Amino acid sequence: MNNTSRTDWVRVDAMNDEDIDTSDIPPLSEEFFAKAQLRMPKSGLTITVKVDPETFAWFKEQGETAEQQMAVALKIYAEAHKAYPGSEAKST
Repeated sequence: MNNTSRTDWVRVDAMNDEDIDTSDIPPLSEEFFAKAQLRMPKSGLTITVKVDPETFAWFKEQGETAEQQMAVALKIYAEAHKAYPGSEAKST
Protein backbone atom coordinates (compact mmCIF):
# COMPACT_ATOMS: atom_id res chain seq x y z
CA MET A 1 0.00 0.00 0.00
CA ASN A 2 1.42 3.38 -0.97
CA ASN A 3 0.19 6.27 1.18
CA THR A 4 2.65 8.84 -0.15
CA SER A 5 1.19 12.34 0.00
CA ARG A 6 0.84 14.14 -3.29
CA THR A 7 0.67 17.50 -1.51
CA ASP A 8 3.34 20.02 -2.47
CA TRP A 9 4.47 20.61 1.13
CA VAL A 10 7.31 22.93 0.08
CA ARG A 11 4.75 25.24 -1.55
CA VAL A 12 2.41 24.97 1.44
CA ASP A 13 5.21 25.75 3.90
CA ALA A 14 6.19 28.80 1.84
CA MET A 15 2.66 30.27 1.93
CA ASN A 16 1.75 33.26 4.08
CA ASP A 17 -1.62 33.48 5.84
CA GLU A 18 -2.74 36.00 3.21
CA ASP A 19 -2.10 33.42 0.45
CA ILE A 20 -4.65 30.97 1.88
CA ASP A 21 -8.12 31.15 0.32
CA THR A 22 -10.64 30.95 3.17
CA SER A 23 -13.58 32.37 1.19
CA ASP A 24 -15.54 29.10 1.48
CA ILE A 25 -15.35 29.11 5.30
CA PRO A 26 -18.24 31.02 6.91
CA PRO A 27 -17.32 33.40 9.74
CA LEU A 28 -18.02 32.21 13.27
CA SER A 29 -20.77 34.11 15.07
CA GLU A 30 -20.89 35.41 18.63
CA GLU A 31 -23.49 32.70 19.29
CA PHE A 32 -20.93 30.05 18.30
CA PHE A 33 -18.40 31.39 20.80
CA ALA A 34 -21.08 31.74 23.51
CA LYS A 35 -21.91 28.02 23.18
CA ALA A 36 -18.34 26.81 22.57
CA GLN A 37 -16.80 24.49 25.15
CA LEU A 38 -13.15 23.66 25.68
CA ARG A 39 -12.71 19.90 25.54
CA MET A 40 -9.38 18.52 26.63
CA PRO A 41 -8.34 15.03 25.55
CA LYS A 42 -8.58 12.34 28.19
CA SER A 43 -5.34 11.24 29.76
CA GLY A 44 -4.02 8.01 28.35
CA LEU A 45 -3.15 4.91 30.29
CA THR A 46 0.33 3.48 30.33
CA ILE A 47 0.25 -0.26 29.71
CA THR A 48 2.58 -3.00 28.58
CA VAL A 49 1.66 -4.84 25.38
CA LYS A 50 3.62 -7.52 23.55
CA VAL A 51 4.06 -6.58 19.88
CA ASP A 52 5.83 -8.66 17.28
CA PRO A 53 9.24 -7.25 16.28
CA GLU A 54 8.26 -6.53 12.67
CA THR A 55 5.24 -4.45 13.66
CA PHE A 56 7.20 -2.54 16.27
CA ALA A 57 10.03 -1.90 13.79
CA TRP A 58 7.53 -0.51 11.27
CA PHE A 59 6.12 1.94 13.81
CA LYS A 60 9.62 2.99 14.92
CA GLU A 61 10.54 3.70 11.28
CA GLN A 62 7.69 6.25 11.18
CA GLY A 63 9.60 8.57 13.49
CA GLU A 64 9.68 9.79 17.05
CA THR A 65 5.92 9.48 17.57
CA ALA A 66 5.75 5.69 17.25
CA GLU A 67 3.95 5.21 20.57
CA GLN A 68 1.36 7.88 19.70
CA GLN A 69 0.83 6.31 16.28
CA MET A 70 0.28 2.89 17.85
CA ALA A 71 -2.30 4.37 20.23
CA VAL A 72 -4.10 6.05 17.32
CA ALA A 73 -4.06 2.80 15.32
CA LEU A 74 -5.63 0.95 18.25
CA LYS A 75 -8.28 3.65 18.67
CA ILE A 76 -9.17 3.56 14.95
CA TYR A 77 -9.42 -0.25 15.10
CA ALA A 78 -11.66 -0.12 18.17
CA GLU A 79 -13.92 2.55 16.67
CA ALA A 80 -14.24 0.63 13.40
CA HIS A 81 -15.28 -2.53 15.22
CA LYS A 82 -17.91 -0.83 17.36
CA ALA A 83 -20.07 -0.64 14.23
CA TYR A 84 -20.26 -4.42 13.89
CA PRO A 85 -22.63 -6.53 16.02
CA GLY A 86 -20.84 -9.09 18.12
CA SER A 87 -17.58 -7.16 18.12
CA GLU A 88 -17.96 -5.98 21.70
CA ALA A 89 -15.60 -7.43 24.26
CA LYS A 90 -16.94 -10.64 25.66
CA SER A 91 -16.90 -11.09 29.42
CA THR A 92 -15.35 -14.30 30.70
